[in-house]
Amino acid sequence: MSQAKTMTLIIGAIVLWLASASYFVVDERELAVKFRLGEFLRADYQPGIHFKIPFINNVRKFDKRIMTLDAEPESYLTVELKNVIVDAFIKWRISDVSNYYVSMGGDERRAGQRLAVLIKNGLRDEIGKRTIQEAISGERSVIMDIITQQIRDQAAQFGLEVVDVRIKRIELPPEVSESVYNRMIAERDRVAKDLRSRGAEAAERIRADADRQRTVLLAEAYRDAEITRGEGDAQAADIHAQAYSRDASFYEFYRSLNAYRNVFHKPEDLMILDPKSEFFRFFNESAGR
Repeated sequence: MSQAKTMTLIIGAIVLWLASASYFVVDERELAVKFRLGEFLRADYQPGIHFKIPFINNVRKFDKRIMTLDAEPESYLTVELKNVIVDAFIKWRISDVSNYYVSMGGDERRAGQRLAVLIKNGLRDEIGKRTIQEAISGERSVIMDIITQQIRDQAAQFGLEVVDVRIKRIELPPEVSESVYNRMIAERDRVAKDLRSRGAEAAERIRADADRQRTVLLAEAYRDAEITRGEGDAQAADIHAQAYSRDASFYEFYRSLNAYRNVFHKPEDLMILDPKSEFFRFFNESAGR
């Protein structure tokens, strides 16, 4: 390859490199800051292709999407001087990239630390004004709204926009939680015992009432049975009396036959009696006498 061609290729490569180094692309998800010899120059770039001077200008890009800062859980004192552990997070983004770069040096970690301090101070102030009950449930949404507005105003001076502040959980320290849990168990046990005692008392009342009703029913049934039985015996006696009064001799003969049948029911039955006794009168006399 000749020297001229080599020089042409070198010059072409330099031109291509200079051309590629003379522009930069800003994505829709990015914010760009251009510097001139290390000095801040411009930051109002829209998404698209922009130009710069190689070796003189350099560009830094920052994410303009909403980011999440998950603050470490911290212990705060309520108005009753009771400790509660609060876990919260912040949704934020860069609103003014030039101010952000000047105040934070373009360091996202530094911005997160600053926001963490702001949210801790806000939580400490708001939790300290309220009781445990108010902090946990009563005014939780109010606390988040107040802290969001406070941090939003303070973060604006650093070129940051606080979109939202949310409290994930508020709970008691482990030792206090265990004590509360044990009290809850004891209270539930007391309620359960009270309900069981009331149930046992009601069961005894129902059982006693059922036994009383059973006794009354059996007594009434026995009374009715005895009345019915007495009426039946009376009717039977009346029928026997009427039958006996119609033909006394035949009735006497019939009862004697029944007596013989019952006495001599089996071949091995044996009874020792005087043959002239009244029992055998129908055997000894054809007339029954």
